[in-house]
Amino acid sequence: MRRFRLDPIDYRILQNLQAEGRITNVELARRVGISAPPCLRRVRALEEAGVIRGYHADLAPEALGYGVTVFAQVGLASQAEADLRAFEQLVATWPEVREAHMLTGETDFLLKIVAADWDSYLRFLSAKLTSAPNVAHVKSALTLRVSKDEPGIPIGEIPSPAGVDERAAE
Repeated sequence: MRRFRLDPIDYRILQNLQAEGRITNVELARRVGISAPPCLRRVRALEEAGVIRGYHADLAPEALGYGVTVFAQVGLASQAEADLRAFEQLVATWPEVREAHMLTGETDFLLKIVAADWDSYLRFLSAKLTSAPNVAHVKSALTLRVSKDEPGIPIGEIPSPAGVDERAAE
């Protein structure tokens, strides 16, 4: 990932794109206080540097038949690097798993899993997760309600990275 120093305009661009990914370049430029061509160059530079990883639609799971969200704490029998990678590769093939985080401590992985209903989750649990190689135990926590679901990061609180290459000239 190519890194460069972010300035206040870059942060305003990121803030606006994170809140509204379908904003036009002209509107984005107006909101951040620059003209459209340099705004587009900045967005492309942020994409090329890997700061902006992509764009997506935020879908309502329940509107599409996914009424259950479960967080599964997974403990593995072995934490050897090859075994961790093998588990990560297997998890990547399961569409029900929407997020997978390797953790420190007692739990090796925390998985966010969506399913149509509790029975569907139980089928996933028995057919895929608990029967996967190296899985020692799984502790499931059913989500009762979501109190906050805000994607991304708190842009206004991020300091500029220190010791990075100068940004490309506009």
